[in-house]
Amino acid sequence: MGASKTAHFTQKQNEIAALMKALGHPARVAIIDYLLTVDTCICGDIVNELPLAQPTVSQHLKELKNAGLIKGSIEGNAICYCIDEETFSKFQNFLSEVFGKIKVQKNNCC
Repeated sequence: MGASKTAHFTQKQNEIAALMKALGHPARVAIIDYLLTVDTCICGDIVNELPLAQPTVSQHLKELKNAGLIKGSIEGNAICYCIDEETFSKFQNFLSEVFGKIKVQKNNCC
C-alpha cells in the first residue's frame, strides 16, 4: 500500500496498522516478550537475549519505538527501553472490540 493510500483510512486504522506492522517480525515479538518478562526498563541486555547482531537488534528497536510500542530514554551512554503501556492499552482496546464483534457475529452466522 502506497503512502498516499493511508489518507483513505481513519487515523485509528492507520495507527493500528502501524502497530501490527511493527509486530510483524518474530524478532520484534521476542523483544516485546523480553521487555514484558523483565518488567523494567533495560539497557543493552536485549542483544544478549536474541540470536541477532547488535545492529540488527538496534534496527528492530527503532521500528518498535517508531510505532510507539516501546519507549527509550538515554542514561549515560546507553539507551534504556521499556514497554509503552499507553500504546499497548489502545491496542488491547482495539483487539477487545474485534474479538467482541467476532463473538457476536459467530452467534449470528451460519
